[in-house]
Amino acid sequence: MGLLAYLKSLFILQLLMGFVFVVSGLIINFIQLCTCVLWPVNKQLYRRINCRLSYSLWSQLVMLLEWWSGTDCTLYTDQATVDKFGTEHVIIILNHNFEIDFLCGWTMCERFGILGSSKVLAKHELLKVPLIGWTWYFLEIVFCKRKWEEDRDTVFEGLGRLKDYPEFMWFLLYCEGTRFTEKKHQISMQVAESKGLPKLKYHLLPRTKGFTTTLQCLKGTVTAVYDVTLNFQDKQTPTLLGIVNGKKYKADMSVRRFPVEDIPDDEKECANWLHKLYQEKDALQEHYQKEGSFPGPTIIPHRRPWTLLNFLFWATLLLSPLINFACGVVVSGSPLLIISFILFLIVASVAIRRLIGVTEVKKTGSSYGDQEAKKQN
Repeated sequence: MGLLAYLKSLFILQLLMGFVFVVSGLIINFIQLCTCVLWPVNKQLYRRINCRLSYSLWSQLVMLLEWWSGTDCTLYTDQATVDKFGTEHVIIILNHNFEIDFLCGWTMCERFGILGSSKVLAKHELLKVPLIGWTWYFLEIVFCKRKWEEDRDTVFEGLGRLKDYPEFMWFLLYCEGTRFTEKKHQISMQVAESKGLPKLKYHLLPRTKGFTTTLQCLKGTVTAVYDVTLNFQDKQTPTLLGIVNGKKYKADMSVRRFPVEDIPDDEKECANWLHKLYQEKDALQEHYQKEGSFPGPTIIPHRRPWTLLNFLFWATLLLSPLINFACGVVVSGSPLLIISFILFLIVASVAIRRLIGVTEVKKTGSSYGDQEAKKQN
């Protein structure tokens, strides 16, 4: 193990980085709360400010991927498609197989200047997650409980508000509804068989309602759908904890652009289009398993320095007083102060570990395949 790799594995450094993320996130959330007074006066100004504030938080996670772990992200697409990135409102369809698939999506958003305005159709439970859910709330993220009867009005209202969004946005959809596991895949394919749909090998059966509703509500705003299929070289199984430990991964992303006008307007035909898309995604994954790469030309967008500079700004601002306080505690020799500071470190480490746990595959739950879940699709 080299010196740099050893330093990245030190718990104290990881704890300090976690401290910067959490405290800066709380500061950003407070500023976001203060910006709410702008909403009735100048809604678009509120949105532009919150895009920059959310960028300041999300870019710290992207920094971990790009600079701390040094993970490479290669695009398999043509230059004409890349030239469109960051210049239009789009819907992103991404497979949900990995703990860090959202980070790979965010790093592409960052490299094309739209990380702050990126959107997602998120499950309602995430609204309660500190920092993540709170920041998304101020960004007008649409939260759903995955029960269409309860979600209908919320989803239509939330998506309708985004039609006049002032910044180009990439709206991420995990059409599978939950992260891939072997157990969920088995249940999903039973559903596919019962509906007479072709079975998929590397994906769950897509839930079409979210896609057709999003496309319907944002038609006239979004101009294209980007189908993104993600995998990792050498059959790696990346984790957020691995990223925090400085482990380097090599991500490959196949990107295909579909103009909105080429997608059927009819809900049933649109659903069939999505099922066909997932069959094509399955074929792409099969090709990757056999060849070790996706078909087509490759492009590697350059990482930008802003994520690193943003983190260094927050680290300089927050770590100096923390280190001074820690030195003061040690110098004081007070057992009470020392014990209190150690307890603070323990609580902080547990809190950060719980935030990381939100992304872990083994901890993600879903009702996929339950009788009620079947009725919703």
